[in-house]
Order: sequence, then structure tokens, then C-alpha cells
Amino acid sequence: MDRTFKLLTIGDPGVGKTSLVQRYVHGYYTKDYKATLGVDFALKLVKWSDNVTIKLQLWDIAGQERFTSMTRVYYRDAHACIIMFDLTQRSSFQNALKWKADLDSKCCQEDGSSVPCILLANKCDLSRREVNQDEIESFCREQNFIGWTEVSVKEGLMVEESMRYLVNWNNAGA
Repeated sequence: MDRTFKLLTIGDPGVGKTSLVQRYVHGYYTKDYKATLGVDFALKLVKWSDNVTIKLQLWDIAGQERFTSMTRVYYRDAHACIIMFDLTQRSSFQNALKWKADLDSKCCQEDGSSVPCILLANKCDLSRREVNQDEIESFCREQNFIGWTEVSVKEGLMVEESMRYLVNWNNAGA
């Protein structure tokens, strides 16, 4: 049995959304960053069990303000969402609230509930941090995230595990 699973990746420009998708789907990281214009797509087939394969559609949504008017179209029919921020950039953490509010106002599941959302704190491989774990923990509870973790897309730390957790949240019975 095949299932299709639409996963959004949103957050401020430069926090690592495109790098996350590239690392997860293709297994590589590049420091050459080009801003996403509008939206980019990637597809990964995930063998979930002996009889279930998941077609994971990853939607990498541009973080620039000028593209936010188009997000409603991109968010449609999403099964889950990653909101990403940069641990070394406090403003990207503060803006995660804006991204979550935008998602919740424009998109919901068939039963009317919020789209399951995980918060990823990228660049944990760097020593300079502007956001601490207690702040992240409180924020996630207050904003009804299903979880959060620190990741390093550059080093490949917690990328696979984060994706698996998010897909598992929606496919627990698969």
C-alpha cells in the first residue's frame, strides 16, 4: 500500500530549510546557498513497513516576506510541518511564532485541528547561541508543537530522526 504525505518546511530565510531537504532527500550538504523563490519540491520514497511505502513530498517554502501572500496555496492539504530557526539568530526564533500563526490561520487537517508541527533548532554544531533550551521548551508547549529538537543540517545530526518522528506522528497505525 502506498501513502502520500505532504510535509511543509517553513521559517525565515537562511535558517537551513533548503539544506535540510537536500540533506534528507539526497544525503548531501552544500554551503552554497541560493534563496528559494516561491516554493521548491522534493520527493522521497520511504519504506515504512513490509507493506507500506510513503511518498514523502517535501515542500520547501520561501522565507522572504514577499512570498507570504502565496503561502495559503502552498499549505493546502499538508499533513505536517517543520518550522525551522537558527540557534545563532534570535530573530529567527522569535519569527517562528509568526510562521506558526500563519500556518494555523491558513491550514488545518480534515477534522479542523491544527497541522502537526515540529520545531527544528538548526546549527547546533556552532558554539554561539542566542536561544536557550528552556525558551524553546516553553515556546513549544505554548504554541502546541508536537515536539522539537536541535539539528545540524551541515553535520547531518538529528535530520533523519526528526523526519521519521514527524512522519510517524501521522502514520502511527501504518
